[in-house]
Amino acid sequence: MNIELSPHEARVIGCLMEKEITTPDQYPLSLNALTNACNQKTNREPVMELSESVVQATVDGLVKKYLVSDKSAGYGGRVTKYKHRFCNTEFGSLKFSKQEFGIVCVLLLRGPQTPGELRTRTNRLCEFPDMPAVEAALDALMTREDGPFVARLARAPGARESRYAHVFSGAIESVAEEPHEWAAPPGAAPDADGAAAALEALALRVARLEELLADLSLRLDRIGAG
Repeated sequence: MNIELSPHEARVIGCLMEKEITTPDQYPLSLNALTNACNQKTNREPVMELSESVVQATVDGLVKKYLVSDKSAGYGGRVTKYKHRFCNTEFGSLKFSKQEFGIVCVLLLRGPQTPGELRTRTNRLCEFPDMPAVEAALDALMTREDGPFVARLARAPGARESRYAHVFSGAIESVAEEPHEWAAPPGAAPDADGAAAALEALALRVARLEELLADLSLRLDRIGAG
Protein backbone atom coordinates (compact mmCIF):
# COMPACT_ATOMS: atom_id res chain seq x y z
CA MET A 1 0.00 0.00 0.00
CA ASN A 2 1.77 3.13 -1.25
CA ILE A 3 -1.01 5.74 -1.04
CA GLU A 4 -0.20 8.62 1.32
CA LEU A 5 -2.68 11.46 1.79
CA SER A 6 -2.39 14.85 3.43
CA PRO A 7 -5.21 15.85 5.84
CA HIS A 8 -6.86 17.91 3.08
CA GLU A 9 -6.52 15.07 0.58
CA ALA A 10 -7.98 12.60 3.07
CA ARG A 11 -10.96 14.93 3.57
CA VAL A 12 -11.57 15.31 -0.17
CA ILE A 13 -11.31 11.57 -0.85
CA GLY A 14 -13.54 10.78 2.14
CA CYS A 15 -16.18 13.25 0.96
CA LEU A 16 -16.23 11.86 -2.57
CA MET A 17 -16.54 8.31 -1.22
CA GLU A 18 -19.35 9.35 1.11
CA LYS A 19 -21.38 11.30 -1.46
CA GLU A 20 -21.02 8.51 -4.02
CA ILE A 21 -23.10 6.35 -1.66
CA THR A 22 -25.34 8.82 0.19
CA THR A 23 -26.27 11.21 -2.68
CA PRO A 24 -25.68 9.24 -5.90
CA ASP A 25 -28.01 11.52 -7.88
CA GLN A 26 -25.70 14.49 -7.15
CA TYR A 27 -22.45 12.61 -7.75
CA PRO A 28 -19.88 13.41 -9.21
CA LEU A 29 -19.50 16.70 -7.32
CA SER A 30 -18.86 20.21 -8.55
CA LEU A 31 -16.12 22.21 -6.85
CA ASN A 32 -18.75 24.12 -4.86
CA ALA A 33 -20.52 20.96 -3.73
CA LEU A 34 -17.20 19.31 -2.82
CA THR A 35 -16.13 22.37 -0.79
CA ASN A 36 -19.43 22.32 1.10
CA ALA A 37 -18.97 18.61 1.78
CA CYS A 38 -15.44 19.19 3.11
CA ASN A 39 -16.71 21.93 5.44
CA GLN A 40 -19.76 20.11 6.82
CA LYS A 41 -20.35 20.69 10.52
CA THR A 42 -21.68 17.16 11.02
CA ASN A 43 -19.97 13.82 10.44
CA ARG A 44 -16.56 15.53 10.26
CA GLU A 45 -13.68 15.61 12.70
CA PRO A 46 -12.03 18.02 12.79
CA VAL A 47 -14.47 20.52 11.27
CA MET A 48 -12.63 22.42 8.53
CA GLU A 49 -13.15 25.73 6.79
CA LEU A 50 -11.50 25.22 3.43
CA SER A 51 -11.79 27.82 0.68
CA GLU A 52 -12.65 26.79 -2.86
CA SER A 53 -9.11 27.67 -3.91
CA VAL A 54 -7.66 25.27 -1.31
CA VAL A 55 -10.05 22.50 -2.34
CA GLN A 56 -9.21 23.13 -6.00
CA ALA A 57 -5.48 22.89 -5.29
CA THR A 58 -6.06 19.69 -3.31
CA VAL A 59 -8.14 18.17 -6.10
CA ASP A 60 -5.53 19.14 -8.69
CA GLY A 61 -2.91 17.29 -6.68
CA LEU A 62 -5.14 14.21 -6.42
CA VAL A 63 -5.77 14.31 -10.17
CA LYS A 64 -2.00 14.19 -10.71
CA LYS A 65 -1.88 11.15 -8.41
CA TYR A 66 -4.67 9.52 -10.44
CA LEU A 67 -6.85 9.35 -7.33
CA VAL A 68 -9.52 11.78 -8.65
CA SER A 69 -11.01 12.26 -12.09
CA ASP A 70 -11.93 15.78 -13.27
CA LYS A 71 -13.36 14.94 -16.66
CA SER A 72 -16.58 16.84 -17.33
CA ALA A 73 -17.49 14.95 -20.50
CA GLY A 74 -20.34 12.57 -19.93
CA TYR A 75 -21.43 14.16 -16.64
CA GLY A 76 -23.68 16.72 -18.32
CA GLY A 77 -23.42 20.51 -18.26
CA ARG A 78 -20.37 22.73 -18.53
CA VAL A 79 -19.30 22.62 -14.87
CA THR A 80 -16.37 20.35 -14.17
CA LYS A 81 -17.28 17.66 -11.68
CA TYR A 82 -15.11 15.34 -9.66
CA LYS A 83 -15.22 11.67 -8.75
CA HIS A 84 -12.73 9.60 -6.82
CA ARG A 85 -10.58 6.89 -8.36
CA PHE A 86 -9.34 5.86 -4.93
CA CYS A 87 -10.94 2.41 -4.73
CA ASN A 88 -13.59 0.13 -6.22
CA THR A 89 -13.19 1.61 -9.69
CA GLU A 90 -11.96 0.30 -13.01
CA PHE A 91 -8.94 2.61 -12.76
CA GLY A 92 -7.11 0.89 -9.91
CA SER A 93 -6.53 -2.39 -8.11
CA LEU A 94 -7.64 -1.27 -4.63
CA LYS A 95 -10.93 -3.01 -3.86
CA PHE A 96 -12.94 -2.98 -0.64
CA SER A 97 -16.06 -4.82 0.43
CA LYS A 98 -19.05 -2.61 1.22
CA GLN A 99 -18.29 -2.84 4.94
CA GLU A 100 -14.58 -2.14 4.46
CA PHE A 101 -15.47 0.82 2.22
CA GLY A 102 -17.73 2.24 4.94
CA ILE A 103 -15.08 1.90 7.63
CA VAL A 104 -12.33 3.50 5.53
CA CYS A 105 -14.64 6.36 4.53
CA VAL A 106 -15.59 7.18 8.13
CA LEU A 107 -11.98 6.95 9.30
CA LEU A 108 -10.94 9.38 6.56
CA LEU A 109 -13.70 11.82 7.54
CA ARG A 110 -13.69 11.50 11.34
CA GLY A 111 -10.30 10.21 12.43
CA PRO A 112 -9.73 7.33 14.89
CA GLN A 113 -12.89 5.53 16.01
CA THR A 114 -13.88 2.66 18.27
CA PRO A 115 -15.70 -0.35 16.77
CA GLY A 116 -18.90 0.82 18.46
CA GLU A 117 -18.59 4.28 16.91
CA LEU A 118 -17.85 2.77 13.52
CA ARG A 119 -20.94 0.58 13.63
CA THR A 120 -23.11 3.62 14.37
CA ARG A 121 -21.41 6.09 12.04
CA THR A 122 -21.26 3.83 8.98
CA ASN A 123 -25.01 3.18 8.98
CA ARG A 124 -25.56 5.48 5.97
CA LEU A 125 -22.90 3.64 4.01
CA CYS A 126 -23.30 -0.02 4.94
CA GLU A 127 -24.82 -2.37 7.49
CA PHE A 128 -23.22 -4.41 10.26
CA PRO A 129 -25.48 -7.02 11.88
CA ASP A 130 -23.47 -7.03 15.10
CA MET A 131 -20.19 -5.99 16.70
CA PRO A 132 -18.30 -9.16 15.67
CA ALA A 133 -18.97 -8.18 12.05
CA VAL A 134 -17.33 -4.78 12.63
CA GLU A 135 -14.34 -6.42 14.29
CA ALA A 136 -14.04 -8.94 11.44
CA ALA A 137 -13.94 -6.12 8.87
CA LEU A 138 -11.33 -4.26 10.91
CA ASP A 139 -9.22 -7.40 11.22
CA ALA A 140 -9.42 -7.89 7.45
CA LEU A 141 -8.29 -4.31 6.84
CA MET A 142 -5.33 -4.84 9.18
CA THR A 143 -4.21 -8.16 7.75
CA ARG A 144 -4.85 -8.01 4.00
CA GLU A 145 -1.85 -8.89 1.87
CA ASP A 146 -2.12 -5.60 -0.04
CA GLY A 147 -2.47 -3.63 3.20
CA PRO A 148 -2.56 -2.90 5.99
CA PHE A 149 -5.11 -0.11 5.66
CA VAL A 150 -6.06 0.23 9.33
CA ALA A 151 -4.13 0.13 12.61
CA ARG A 152 -5.33 -0.52 16.15
CA LEU A 153 -4.28 2.24 18.56
CA ALA A 154 -3.34 1.73 22.18
CA ARG A 155 -6.40 1.90 24.43
CA ALA A 156 -6.69 5.18 26.33
CA PRO A 157 -6.66 4.91 30.15
CA GLY A 158 -10.16 4.02 31.36
CA ALA A 159 -11.47 3.38 27.84
CA ARG A 160 -13.48 0.21 27.24
CA GLU A 161 -12.59 -0.09 23.54
CA SER A 162 -9.50 0.45 21.44
CA ARG A 163 -9.67 2.98 18.62
CA TYR A 164 -8.74 2.28 15.02
CA ALA A 165 -7.18 4.65 12.49
CA HIS A 166 -6.55 4.55 8.74
CA VAL A 167 -2.92 4.46 7.62
CA PHE A 168 -3.31 6.46 4.39
CA SER A 169 -1.63 9.48 6.01
CA GLY A 170 1.49 7.61 7.08
CA ALA A 171 2.42 4.37 8.77
CA ILE A 172 1.01 3.70 12.23
CA GLU A 173 2.23 0.76 14.26
CA SER A 174 -0.74 -1.39 15.22
CA VAL A 175 -0.83 -2.64 18.81
CA ALA A 176 -2.03 -6.04 19.96
CA GLU A 177 -5.57 -6.32 21.27
CA GLU A 178 -5.66 -5.59 24.98
CA PRO A 179 -7.77 -7.82 27.25
CA HIS A 180 -10.61 -6.08 29.05
CA GLU A 181 -10.24 -5.45 32.75
CA TRP A 182 -10.71 -8.65 34.77
CA ALA A 183 -10.67 -10.69 31.54
CA ALA A 184 -8.52 -13.79 31.22
CA PRO A 185 -5.80 -13.79 28.53
CA PRO A 186 -6.94 -15.13 25.13
CA GLY A 187 -7.06 -18.93 25.17
CA ALA A 188 -6.73 -19.17 28.93
CA ALA A 189 -9.25 -21.03 31.07
CA PRO A 190 -11.40 -18.87 33.36
CA ASP A 191 -9.60 -18.17 36.65
CA ALA A 192 -12.13 -18.65 39.46
CA ASP A 193 -9.64 -17.57 42.13
CA GLY A 194 -8.81 -14.39 40.21
CA ALA A 195 -12.49 -13.56 39.76
CA ALA A 196 -13.14 -14.16 43.46
CA ALA A 197 -10.23 -11.91 44.40
CA ALA A 198 -11.53 -9.16 42.12
CA LEU A 199 -15.00 -9.39 43.66
CA GLU A 200 -13.52 -9.29 47.15
CA ALA A 201 -11.49 -6.19 46.29
CA LEU A 202 -14.61 -4.56 44.87
CA ALA A 203 -16.59 -5.38 48.01
CA LEU A 204 -13.89 -3.81 50.17
CA ARG A 205 -13.99 -0.63 48.07
CA VAL A 206 -17.76 -0.45 48.38
CA ALA A 207 -17.54 -0.93 52.15
CA ARG A 208 -14.94 1.82 52.39
CA LEU A 209 -17.11 4.19 50.36
CA GLU A 210 -20.05 3.44 52.63
CA GLU A 211 -17.90 4.31 55.66
CA LEU A 212 -16.86 7.59 54.07
CA LEU A 213 -20.47 8.47 53.23
CA ALA A 214 -21.56 7.67 56.80
CA ASP A 215 -18.79 9.85 58.21
CA LEU A 216 -19.71 12.69 55.85
CA SER A 217 -23.38 12.41 56.82
CA LEU A 218 -22.46 12.58 60.51
CA ARG A 219 -20.38 15.70 59.98
CA LEU A 220 -23.20 17.37 58.07
CA ASP A 221 -25.63 16.58 60.89
CA ARG A 222 -23.25 18.16 63.41
CA ILE A 223 -22.90 21.28 61.26
CA GLY A 224 -26.68 21.51 60.97
CA ALA A 225 -27.15 21.08 64.72
CA GLY A 226 -24.58 23.77 65.43
